[in-house]
Amino acid sequence: MEQAPYVTIVLPCYNEQDHVIDEVERITAAMDSSGYTYELVAVDDCSTDETLMRLQEAAPKFPHLRIRAFHRNGGSGTVRRIGTQEAKGEIVVWTDADMTYPNERIPELVQILEKDPTVDQVVGARTSEEGSHKLLRVPAKWVIRKVAEKLAGQKIPDLNSGLRAFRRSVARPYLRLLPPGFSCVTTITLSFLSNQHDVYYLPIEYAKRAGKSKFSFVSDAYRYILQVLRMIMYFNPLKVLMPPALWLVAIGVVKGVWDMFQHPFYFPANTVMIFLSGLLIGSVALLADLIVRSRGD
Repeated sequence: MEQAPYVTIVLPCYNEQDHVIDEVERITAAMDSSGYTYELVAVDDCSTDETLMRLQEAAPKFPHLRIRAFHRNGGSGTVRRIGTQEAKGEIVVWTDADMTYPNERIPELVQILEKDPTVDQVVGARTSEEGSHKLLRVPAKWVIRKVAEKLAGQKIPDLNSGLRAFRRSVARPYLRLLPPGFSCVTTITLSFLSNQHDVYYLPIEYAKRAGKSKFSFVSDAYRYILQVLRMIMYFNPLKVLMPPALWLVAIGVVKGVWDMFQHPFYFPANTVMIFLSGLLIGSVALLADLIVRSRGD
């Protein structure tokens, strides 16, 4: 009976024909020299170029390479979810095939998890931004990250890094929450942090990508914001709903006192509406928190 590998590396591939084999070579060279048993799962996400063909042609040279081909495009989140569900390794690594991440450092991430049982996820925290729309991405990602830090209650050096390693057993309950797009990495980060799983951030360099970026600034940034709010609502709705509820109640009370001085025994409709809106949102927050605590997952 063949022994299961210790590490599974999930590599999403979509229209990466010009450099996917270079990335496979880089990863396998690093893992071969590390001494860890591993499998490299290259998932072709229904590429429209020759990515799948080049992987299949190169497969005989890489005994640890396993190719998974999708018949329709599912998005990087779907690739990572299915790749993790089918992983044989105790440790799962997510990375990209666009030459941006220092994949030769994957053994370092695995080693941290191996040596420290209190750490459940290691994230490659990028020290620079080399993506497309840089002037827009940097401030937008900073704002989203600060919102996530505020809601999660802790510092997050890199919210959406694509290079990370985690324990498959810990991640399994959260896989069903992963969205199909890029925000899946945000989701797995917030899932761990919201449930008190220790996340270690390892500083890494981030190179300019090879090929054309699939990131759409407007739509993907919008999805990131929604996903941050959705995940915090899923695990801790009070952090999202209770602050505006308390503010509205406080504003309603202060305005009510002011109105009483201005016009004794008369409360304008907007004062009543502000106060009742705060009470309603607060009630929904408490109900949502009760549902979360009784969910049992």
